[in-house]
Amino acid sequence: MKKIEAIIRPFKLDEVKEALVEEGIKGLTISEVRGYGRQKGHTETYRGSEYQIEFIPKIKIEIVVDDSLQEKVVDAILRTAKTGQVGDGKIFISDVQEVIRIRTEESGPQAL
Repeated sequence: MKKIEAIIRPFKLDEVKEALVEEGIKGLTISEVRGYGRQKGHTETYRGSEYQIEFIPKIKIEIVVDDSLQEKVVDAILRTAKTGQVGDGKIFISDVQEVIRIRTEESGPQAL
């Protein structure tokens, strides 16, 4: 099993979610996060004063899938989250050793 974490722009969330549902993903977790990468924040003006925003708001999507779905999930995220601009985000993929559903105590792929 694989855990796929994607950091994306907030306005792309609905588009990404719809694409994942079309690929058969039944559940995901999202978090509102803040950070920066190469873009190093930006400057905004509020009531005539400029101020630096160092940490940019982003959305973190976490999905655990069977190995066979990894490529479809990554392709769906890339296809829908990409704008071509700096700050589109990142995708991280890691191995998951075990999954256990608390309610039924099922484990492995059946617990997904």
